[in-house]
Amino acid sequence: MSAYNRAMPIVEIAALKTMLPHEGRLMALDVGSKTIGVATSDLLRSLATPLTTLKRAKLAADLAALAELARKHEAKALVIGLPLNMDGSEGSRCQSVRQFATNIAKHGPAALAALPVLFQDERLSTAAVTRGMIDDYDMSRAKRAERVDAAAAAWILESALPRLR
Repeated sequence: MSAYNRAMPIVEIAALKTMLPHEGRLMALDVGSKTIGVATSDLLRSLATPLTTLKRAKLAADLAALAELARKHEAKALVIGLPLNMDGSEGSRCQSVRQFATNIAKHGPAALAALPVLFQDERLSTAAVTRGMIDDYDMSRAKRAERVDAAAAAWILESALPRLR
């Protein structure tokens, strides 16, 4: 199968609704330059749970780790946070995230590359999650650093789930 035939479609919310089975987990990614936060939904897609934070390595290793998580959790689609500027425009960080999604399609293992992708506005996700960790859990800076990216991925997924209902 050629890379083009197996490449995931980047879809809008209406198209994703029609593509998804009635039940099945979604996997969300908060893609940063040093880490990738990962979260999953429950089977009914009613809540999101932080899963892990991957330290970025070589692209092949990152994609292999994501493919293993997608396989293990039987993900039906990816929701990738798009770090828009506060005015809604796209800057260099959005370009980097879009390139990562393209790399998933071109270089990812087939099971990962075939998943449909929805980009979700993630403005203020990390700030909101960090503030919650300070206010609600009184977490130290070191503990927050370990967990913030996975929690941000869950926040991204939580903001997409109502749009899919």
